[in-house]
Amino acid sequence: MLDSSIQSATADSGSLNFGSWGKFQMRFCLLSVLIVAGASLAACTYDDGPDPSKRFLELEMDAPQKNTVVVCHAYGCKMKTPYRFTSANIAAIATTMRKVKSNDSPAEERRAIAYAIGLMEQQVGAAIGIRDVAGMQWTASGDPTQEDCIDESTNTTSYLVVIQSNGLLRYHTVEGPLGEDNMLYGTMIGKPVKYWPHYTATIRENKTGQRYAVDSWISNNGENPSITKLEDWYLKGAHS
Repeated sequence: MLDSSIQSATADSGSLNFGSWGKFQMRFCLLSVLIVAGASLAACTYDDGPDPSKRFLELEMDAPQKNTVVVCHAYGCKMKTPYRFTSANIAAIATTMRKVKSNDSPAEERRAIAYAIGLMEQQVGAAIGIRDVAGMQWTASGDPTQEDCIDESTNTTSYLVVIQSNGLLRYHTVEGPLGEDNMLYGTMIGKPVKYWPHYTATIRENKTGQRYAVDSWISNNGENPSITKLEDWYLKGAHS
């Protein structure tokens, strides 16, 4: 699913496993209070900004080195498994990106990125046994075959860095992951799960500065992630 918005109902309820956040630095979010139909709406964002290496520091893990990455899995990056993309892997990724482009444009590059991430998940999954099911699985914490949105956003960022370091991006630059939540509002309306924290990898279009969410969590392992304008992603504008 490409350049399409994500419904709020796909919120990553697994990301509220506070035990899985033990290796994240404590971060304070600024509450931006808006009046919506007379009710207060407080939205929080967790933005690593233009530096993708911040996520790896937070999780006390190595950033991608050439074609070697550390893969997070088992929810909240409980397990960290090194994987090296071989020259054959990289060649297959480059071929896939070339094949899916119908023209030389930023939009088609995003389409190619989505296919490349899907392929990279297949390559990694086959090697280390990841068979992740889309969305939140309530019993999956600690399961080495599964990934939550912390795992997914971290891994997708790593894969994007590999794509970039191999010279396969012309129109985009990889940035750090971003998260959103609206716990206060969700609690107020009796639907906290719908507004729990959710994370995504991001890229920025070089010419326009437009930032895009590259969200792999909503799909099964090996399927194309959703790529959508950040302001249309998840809580739609909570990061603004």
